[in-house]
Amino acid sequence: MSIPPSRALESIRGSAIRDLLAVTERPGVLSLAGGLPATDLIPTGRIAVAAQRAIADASALQYTASTGVARCREAIAHLQCAAPEQILITHGSQQALSLLAQALVDPGSTVVVDDPVYVGALQSFQAVCARIVALPITGAGTNVAELETRLRSGLRPRIVHTVSNFHNPSGVTASAHTRIRLAELADQYGFLAIEDDPYGALRFTGDPIDPIPGDRVIRLGSASKILAPALRVGWMQAPPSIVGMVERLRQSADLCGSAFSQLMTADLLSDTGWLADHVDRLCAQYRVRATALTDALDRHLGGRIDWRPPEGGMFCWARLHDVDTSNLLPAALYQGVAFVPGRAFAVSDDLGEYLRLSFATLPPAELDEGVRRLATALDHL
Repeated sequence: MSIPPSRALESIRGSAIRDLLAVTERPGVLSLAGGLPATDLIPTGRIAVAAQRAIADASALQYTASTGVARCREAIAHLQCAAPEQILITHGSQQALSLLAQALVDPGSTVVVDDPVYVGALQSFQAVCARIVALPITGAGTNVAELETRLRSGLRPRIVHTVSNFHNPSGVTASAHTRIRLAELADQYGFLAIEDDPYGALRFTGDPIDPIPGDRVIRLGSASKILAPALRVGWMQAPPSIVGMVERLRQSADLCGSAFSQLMTADLLSDTGWLADHVDRLCAQYRVRATALTDALDRHLGGRIDWRPPEGGMFCWARLHDVDTSNLLPAALYQGVAFVPGRAFAVSDDLGEYLRLSFATLPPAELDEGVRRLATALDHL
């Protein structure tokens, strides 16, 4: 039976990363591809305690408010230095992006993104048939100089989206100047800035930078990267008027999230002493893994590859000299290693020589073996 797709579905680019996950489940494949946190670092014991506490109250298995369980909103608000009425809990931060796109963007409205782009953001804006304008990202984050030039020439975006800390995929962290200037431009030209920040807590080098300031900023966060993806707890911090808009739309999507997961998450986030120690352990382990990956790149691919040294997050963005990484991927999979080609994140630029490597998922010895296999694939290519 042939059923034509909607215009919205036709406009969405498929995710090469999601497609790769099926391949990386094959036995023997070492995945440097997916943005999965380390399974061995998920705090299963502490989560089990939180689950036991939550299940003791039958209300944990009941429907809850569309904005989320009050206790969880309060815990998140405390961490974000916000008021609970500014918080809406979503089924992962990706749902927040999707709902914001539906609530704020009409077909043909302009949305500005970084290039390379976080694919989930691009898909959310494509789903509402937005006009996408991509600006090549700089070493200091969103290209605010180019954005200002285009705004002066008449560009009027509804939204500017960026991953502010340890950008996915480029690894860049927006400078203080970039954040302040983006807020100033938002005030001057009337757009909303979405500060997507799932990785901000995973800093293992340097000092943290304050979030993008101002009343026209919507901040997104997630428990997936510091606790466990299966909890499916993300959040949006926004002015109460925007929270109300998204809450109303959310009621048409899934009514509400899981009270059980949110109560577990509230238990974990409220235990601030344990949480600080847990995040410190995560950052220490990710520092070791990032170093193992870059040492392996030096050892096995030295002179043939450039990369940005990771300061946090989960990814290393690299460039192979005069190599089309989309062509390299099949050879790499044959050798038993996976990565994401740069073109998967491209909007306007080609990015054919680039690739994203995740250091979070594998232990150091497997990271070294994965890079060795990548080098073998490159030799054969």
